[in-house]
Amino acid sequence: MGAARRVAIFGGSFNPPHVSHVLAVTYALSVAPVDAVVVVPVFQHPFAKELVPYEDRLEMCRLALGWIPSVEVSTVERELGGESLTLRTLEHLAAVHPGWSMRLLVGADVLPDLPKWHRFDRIAELAPPLVLGRAGIGSEGGAAHGLSAPEAVLPEVSSTEVRRALAAGDLEAVRWQVPRVVLEYALERGLYGVGRG
Repeated sequence: MGAARRVAIFGGSFNPPHVSHVLAVTYALSVAPVDAVVVVPVFQHPFAKELVPYEDRLEMCRLALGWIPSVEVSTVERELGGESLTLRTLEHLAAVHPGWSMRLLVGADVLPDLPKWHRFDRIAELAPPLVLGRAGIGSEGGAAHGLSAPEAVLPEVSSTEVRRALAAGDLEAVRWQVPRVVLEYALERGLYGVGRG
């Protein structure tokens, strides 16, 4: 049997996907010991965050990230249905792809949330986290799990701020934060309050 395929799992709301997501994927493929990145948009957020429809977020992920070699946008959480739990998704992927050696790709901004994650100890066993530093984010939060944020490599871009600017109709504020094709899609579909008269 050949060597395991090293796959980074990159999950998120992607509401909407922005340039930090694009850079995270390309950075991981460039420097981390991974052969591919599987992008997994959340189907139903476990912390009850309000999201635009799944199909729109899936399409925006395909537009933002699907063109990058060795990147696959997965519908696994839609197939599993219900509330999206990282552990359930990883266990399913491990069962379906026994030849994969998985890592969980996360930005430093999620470190403070880790204590709230369902069975993070088991998640870390299945897919040891690869943490990418992000501007404006300290390294606190993951200490209980032996994780800390490395030096910032990703710009300080927030989906929350992007949504706020779009709702205000301030396209200039996000022009350098959101992939052009994603911005065009959001405008066409009237997502986040833009494009509506």
